[in-house]
Amino acid sequence: MTKIDIDKLTYRPCVGLMVLNRDGLIWLGRRSDAKSKIENGTWWQMPQGGIDKGETPRDAARRELFEETRIRSAEIIAEHPRWLNYDLPTELIGSKWGGKYRGQTQKWFAMRFTGDDQEIDISPPDHEIEFDAWRWARRSELMDLIVPFKREVYRAVLDELGPLATDA
Repeated sequence: MTKIDIDKLTYRPCVGLMVLNRDGLIWLGRRSDAKSKIENGTWWQMPQGGIDKGETPRDAARRELFEETRIRSAEIIAEHPRWLNYDLPTELIGSKWGGKYRGQTQKWFAMRFTGDDQEIDISPPDHEIEFDAWRWARRSELMDLIVPFKREVYRAVLDELGPLATDA
């Protein structure tokens, strides 16, 4: 794909979710489709996913969280004021999302998880499995765990919503 072709592509509308437990730790999942791509252990992310036609970002946030983790016991406690964009690495453009997008534009929400860890199921039988492992992480750990091409978005998320999380 040429540079001109990439410049003509748009961003996929998406939501991102910073899910916090009662201790202020952040939920991370390790991408199940990235075993051969893991760089120094980095291929973790917070839940995220596309916004369906006619769906509000808040509705998409609740739906995506349930689809990827089966979490229902969560409430939105904050919203990032801006949409945040990231570009896919050049080698992934054309193979992700049918080749229609150069990356994603994301509306981020902070959600408080009020349930019990046993509620979390990353292998739901009726949805594509996104993660092969999950964990709770301190805010200070995130940047070392996140896939490199998403780090600028995560910095912006942590700048705005990170004070809700803990480093304890």
